[in-house]
Amino acid sequence: MDTRLAFKATGFLLLLVIGVPGNIFILSQFTFLRIIEKKLPPANVILMVLSFVNLLVLLSRVIPQSLEAIGVENLLNDIECKLALYTYRVSRAMSISVTSLLSCHQCILITPNTGMWSCLKQRMISNINTIILILWFINIIMYPYSMSIARAKGNFTTSPYTLHVVYCNMDFLNYFSYILNGAFMASRDFIFVGLMTLASGYLVYVLLSHEKMIKNIRSSDRKKGRSVEYKASRAVILLVALYVVLFGMDNAMWIYTLTMSNVSPDINDARILLACSYSALSPLVIIATNSKLQQKMQRSPKNRSLHWTSSNSSQPEVHIYNVS
Repeated sequence: MDTRLAFKATGFLLLLVIGVPGNIFILSQFTFLRIIEKKLPPANVILMVLSFVNLLVLLSRVIPQSLEAIGVENLLNDIECKLALYTYRVSRAMSISVTSLLSCHQCILITPNTGMWSCLKQRMISNINTIILILWFINIIMYPYSMSIARAKGNFTTSPYTLHVVYCNMDFLNYFSYILNGAFMASRDFIFVGLMTLASGYLVYVLLSHEKMIKNIRSSDRKKGRSVEYKASRAVILLVALYVVLFGMDNAMWIYTLTMSNVSPDINDARILLACSYSALSPLVIIATNSKLQQKMQRSPKNRSLHWTSSNSSQPEVHIYNVS
């Protein structure tokens, strides 16, 4: 194996080693919480969906990339290529949408309980499952074109406007279709990045304003307040920074490729690595900023039943972002 393939295989295998266990852990623990406590806060419902779609991203794209890098050839046929690429595109779009929804949800959650905000808050909390289903529906119906142009690689001629994706080719046939597809994906990403950044920026502003208001409170309460606010602010800042950096770099490379024909496989590999990195790294941020997940990691199996008994009898926690 040459150096290029070694680096490629190492990069994608690292994404699998980090991302798959992390997303499975979040998904399983919140599912367990839902069964035991009979309910789940909307923020954690969103995190469950985010972990699920991130897991689909890793399974549908990173696993084929890893197998190809270590020398496995001709793994997918035409139907499997269509299914893998369609699953990847829908799950990646859902990852972007759900991350943005998470920030907007928290932004609305901390607004004052007055007038329109109070009504909007109640509607979002009570209809979070419906909102997620709508996002699923929109993203599912937006990508049938990807299935129609995907084919397994073979001994046939492709146009200059072809994306070579591991075991598959996506031949757009003409420059207009190639540009339109790229512009659509880049525009969608930038819109959701903008929404998430604005919502998260407002959230940080409110938290900092609240910190100023508690300066005259006795030191013990002030310390406690700052602790909660710091955790919430850190979670927002880390997720937004991770999102913007990785997807920003991905889309910058995508825009660059729009000026080229017969894009190099190395450039596509680098883009895919960046695009999938969020799905692998975001579980680390979620686990590090979610108290229930941290408790699950620290708790021994023999104390599990005792913990659930005590937690069910305790007062409900205040949810700020994912600090629940």
